[in-house]
Amino acid sequence: MAGAAAARLRAEIRRRERELRGLRERLAAELARGDTAEQEEDGEEEREREEGARALPPLPARSALSAAEILRYSRQLVLPELGVRGQLRLARSSVLVVGCGGLGCPLAQYLAAAGVGRLGLVDHDVVETSNLQRQVLHGEARRGRPKARSAAAALRRLNSAVQYVPYRGALRPRSALRIVRQYDIVADCSDNVPTRYLVSDACVLAGKPLVSGSALRLEGQLAVYNHGGGPCYRCLFPEPPPPDAVTNCADGGVLGVVTGVIGCMQALEVLKIASGMGSTFNGHMLMFDALEGRFRNIKLRPRRADCAVCGDSPSVTCLQDYEAFCGSSATDKCRALQLLPAGDRISVQRYKELLDERVPHVLLDVRPQVEVDICRLEHAVHIPLRKLEEKDEESLRHLQDRISEEKQRTDGQASVPVYVVCKLGNDSQKAVKILQELPAEEFGSVLAKDIKGGLMAWATKIDSTFPQY
Repeated sequence: MAGAAAARLRAEIRRRERELRGLRERLAAELARGDTAEQEEDGEEEREREEGARALPPLPARSALSAAEILRYSRQLVLPELGVRGQLRLARSSVLVVGCGGLGCPLAQYLAAAGVGRLGLVDHDVVETSNLQRQVLHGEARRGRPKARSAAAALRRLNSAVQYVPYRGALRPRSALRIVRQYDIVADCSDNVPTRYLVSDACVLAGKPLVSGSALRLEGQLAVYNHGGGPCYRCLFPEPPPPDAVTNCADGGVLGVVTGVIGCMQALEVLKIASGMGSTFNGHMLMFDALEGRFRNIKLRPRRADCAVCGDSPSVTCLQDYEAFCGSSATDKCRALQLLPAGDRISVQRYKELLDERVPHVLLDVRPQVEVDICRLEHAVHIPLRKLEEKDEESLRHLQDRISEEKQRTDGQASVPVYVVCKLGNDSQKAVKILQELPAEEFGSVLAKDIKGGLMAWATKIDSTFPQY
């Protein structure tokens, strides 16, 4: 009996060893396949760099549509406003999409589906989890991949007949004019002021129409610049806004559908210009209020004769340093402002040391209530920045009461500092300046300092379990 049992066990061991060898072979095959995929992507990336560096050949002339194209585009071919001639114009048209995010994704998707001949896709960023709420070309499997390449891959699956030219990297003054000149129409889907000025100036210097969109919170805008004798972006905004007055989607939030609506409207304008229908928003701006479900069309000022770039005697004849001109970064990866001297700010590491040492102080959180509802440090006093800007007496009394409570822990012998925090360390600097300027005879002396980087720095450098948003 013992010998039979041992034989059965030896047989089971041999069977499992064969199974293990098979699993090892499958693993090796999968790893080899993965290496090949990575090599293919590396090769694709190299080709993209080469395409970005060299001049693009003109699109081939077309005099007729194939039977496959007629079937594919039949629903728009039967439109009297488009027809075969309009479709052939689309096939000969090239469009540069600046930004493959919330606006650029739906815009590029509909341009590719409609049969535009060539799409240039510009983006410096990679796909992140927070993008997926609105950037509909990218999926979970593309996280960490460059957005320009991710968008191109998704669009190829939609329509392989369109030429896609991904540009990995931000549009820069040294290369923007060369790239813009190779396209018929430019769509600005960027999310920052320096890029808007750069793209507009490049379009004026290259003589290209610009279809510009923007979206924030529950509102969106669309306008067509430098087309049909209409104004350019600088005609309406000769000077950039102060950097601390600009809010982007990361800070102010946006509903994904809003970017989809504006991106689709941009695609519509591009298609109308490319096919020869003409633009609806040349000299006009479309305003979209998602909360009310309402569109408004407002007339813009005409082209300014004294405009610095498109005027009768322009002073801007080449592209400049737009980050210096605007006083802000051309990417949302660097959103930190410097409004206070170094002595009025402390790091999150230093604040953690103060907490550990139980040094008496008050932590003031100046974020809006909606952000406090997402996450907060439990010991913080919450007073929104807006209340401080309004010098709200109830809020200021509440802060003074908390300072007095902490002062009792020191037997009233030392001043109690107020450390101010927000999401990124920008609004907190504004709050510190307000607190420093309060009249001492009315509110007492407030020793206020900003915590650099805010709660997102706390999450990345101090507490990895603290939510990031």
